[in-house]
Amino acid sequence: MEEIQIPEYFICPISLQIMKDPVTVLTGITYDRESIEQWLSTTHDMSCPVTKQALPRDNALTPNHTLRRLIQQWCKENATNGVGLIPTPKLTLNKIYVSGLVQDLGVSHLQANALKKLEALALENAQRNRRSMGEAGVAKAMVLFIVRCYKEGAQRNGVLEALRILHHVWSVDDDHEVKLIVNGSNDFLESLTWVLGFDPEMDNHAILMKSEAILVMKMAMEVITASQLERLNLEFFKNIVMVSKEKISQEALKSALHVLIEACLLGRNRMKMVESGAMFQLIELELARPERHITELIFNLLANLCGCADGRAQLLKHAGGIALVSKRILRVSPATDDRAVHILSLIAMFSATHEVLREMLLVGAVSKLCMVMQGDCTAHLKKKVRGILKLHSNVWNNSPCIAVYLVTRPR
Repeated sequence: MEEIQIPEYFICPISLQIMKDPVTVLTGITYDRESIEQWLSTTHDMSCPVTKQALPRDNALTPNHTLRRLIQQWCKENATNGVGLIPTPKLTLNKIYVSGLVQDLGVSHLQANALKKLEALALENAQRNRRSMGEAGVAKAMVLFIVRCYKEGAQRNGVLEALRILHHVWSVDDDHEVKLIVNGSNDFLESLTWVLGFDPEMDNHAILMKSEAILVMKMAMEVITASQLERLNLEFFKNIVMVSKEKISQEALKSALHVLIEACLLGRNRMKMVESGAMFQLIELELARPERHITELIFNLLANLCGCADGRAQLLKHAGGIALVSKRILRVSPATDDRAVHILSLIAMFSATHEVLREMLLVGAVSKLCMVMQGDCTAHLKKKVRGILKLHSNVWNNSPCIAVYLVTRPR
């Protein structure tokens, strides 16, 4: 079969593929809409890829209908040669239409329909519709709607849809207005905490709401200020820990762990986490042998919580605490090795009773530390391990591996 010659002007300069939705920028160059939108959303200098000329931030993309029709006709004529047909693209979302739906949220009998339509738009093509929905204030409207439902008490209608919309259209880096609302008071974080406190046994709707709420909470934690971190209360941590326990989904679990890690930036929050039962729950999660990334998140949290005396006490109180930490060394990843050794270092320095040191010997923690010394680990990690072994060598001197360590360690 003869090779098909594609007209050069049908090809997008970015993707080098036939354009499905050709649009022209202010420089006069035509691109496929998806490719140029992705370019403009990721580039820092906002320039035309071909001419390198600067483009305004609100650069309009003008549909090239004539070229699109020519491409569609050419594809149709060459369909017998294996060329796929190109459908007519959907119309670009109209900002005025979206603004009207946002206004309908304030009218009780129009509210449900408006949420349904906004959700469909957000899920249909979040990347393309995000700009129009953002300019129309959709993210802000969803935040205010969720807060209003919370303040009205037990008003759950529409919360799931609002959370889904917010999750898809909120750009945490660009939407400064939403950031101001989130940090202006405790209302939004409290409303998410309220949703996370729903009993999942009530119905499937509650599970879906909690799943979306923890995803949005993760986004919120990326923009909250230090003063907001200070205001996080015990109920907040109890509900986050509960989400990790309920196993709603892998994505929800990862988001819950990320939220706790962000909260750890403030020392006093570690105490609240320990009080909420986070230490025991994290150990139980790890005992179930989750995927590698989740283990890394768990050990990040365990190391943070062991930075306080109550956290170390809770780890030692769990029958499998020390054994779990030692067994994961050299089995998961360098990041996990670093955090696990750090945990054992904190215990060795600040919580090393005779019983604890004996348990470390019996469960193989000392042997695993010696394996780190002999393995292909970083100099930093070996230095930390050497410090642990030297600190209590008088207690562990009967261990065969300690004898090897004493012989092989640098003079």
